[in-house]
Amino acid sequence: MRLIGNLIWFIFGGLFAALLWAILGLLLCVTIIGIPLGLQCFKFANLVLFPFGRDVTINFDKHPIANILWVIFVGWEMALTYVGIGAFFCITIIGIPFGLQWFKLTTLALFPFGAKIQ
Repeated sequence: MRLIGNLIWFIFGGLFAALLWAILGLLLCVTIIGIPLGLQCFKFANLVLFPFGRDVTINFDKHPIANILWVIFVGWEMALTYVGIGAFFCITIIGIPFGLQWFKLTTLALFPFGAKIQ
């Protein structure tokens, strides 16, 4: 399931989403202030390319202030969007595995600083 799921995900939007996240990360890394945010965009690009078979572990204590600022300004909107997309995919039985991947992105969207993708 992991190989087939990643292949379907990659063909139907994973590559496009990863490229968008990577471009955003590069644009943010142009400025010194945007480098920490750009590095988090590269995490999203890494996970959104092939999410099946990978897990996100959150370590909020590593960068609590950065995570709080992220949640206030960016994270809650991204998380709500990802929850909505995941719920939409979970309506059908075939879409449940893809909906679960969107929920995985939700956890990364809330607290990306200090998170690890395994």
